[in-house]
Amino acid sequence: MKSFLKHVLTVFMLVVTLSAVTVPALAAETAADSEVLIAAAEAEAGSGKAMAAAIVVGLAAAAGAIAMGMAIAKSVDGISRQPEAEGKIRTTLMLGLVFVETAVIYALIVAILIIFVL
Repeated sequence: MKSFLKHVLTVFMLVVTLSAVTVPALAAETAADSEVLIAAAEAEAGSGKAMAAAIVVGLAAAAGAIAMGMAIAKSVDGISRQPEAEGKIRTTLMLGLVFVETAVIYALIVAILIIFVL
């Protein structure tokens, strides 16, 4: 096992050394090339922001929908078992749904901040 780790470490050091030597040589570019690279990087950053915002909102909406569904199912179950406690269960349900929806709205705000601020 030690021999394997020694070989892995040797290969890793070789790759690091070669990259340290070759990257500066490949980095020489003209001003026109750098403008093209900057434009490409800005376009890529914009698409990355859109993807991040979509993932944030999508996951938050999915988690919120699951949480709301579970809360509603449990409240209906509770009301069917104790019809006399319907008012208290409904009040608690509405308060819980507001908290879940607030978390989804916070995720939407984070997505907007990702797109416009970062």
